[in-house]
Amino acid sequence: MSELNLSNLQINKGSHKRGKRVGRGDASGRGSYSGRGLKGQKARSGGKSGLRRRALKLLLRSKPKLGGFKSLNKKMTAVNVELLDRYFNDGELVNAKKLIYKKLIENADGGLKILGNGKLNKKLNVTADGFSQSAQKAILEAGGQVNLLVPVKINSKKSAK
Repeated sequence: MSELNLSNLQINKGSHKRGKRVGRGDASGRGSYSGRGLKGQKARSGGKSGLRRRALKLLLRSKPKLGGFKSLNKKMTAVNVELLDRYFNDGELVNAKKLIYKKLIENADGGLKILGNGKLNKKLNVTADGFSQSAQKAILEAGGQVNLLVPVKINSKKSAK
């Protein structure tokens, strides 16, 4: 058996399909319009590859207006006081790191906000980026402490000399 190289490669049977012969008269089955249909941009030469958008103003007018905007700021992660009561002991310190460690939240990239849904019966020292009024009231009534983290804003603009 001879060595296999580019000069003696053979095409597999049925893998090579013969191209359509278009524009060879009506009897060929692909005559007159050559499978392009009647008129229009796609019927002309260069139409399939280089389509140009016509009547852009009309197209834009037919689209609905989209209201609002998408904020670039990340959303705060919300946790209810009911959850704190269930998973933390009396007198314990509660912050984002401990909530992540106990797998109550996935992350607190946008900050942590404590909400007041449920009852709190334990004295907790809670540190977060935000508190609802009801949550703050519930924590203080239970004898705990509320520590609000103040975000530090860094001015990215360089001062002129």
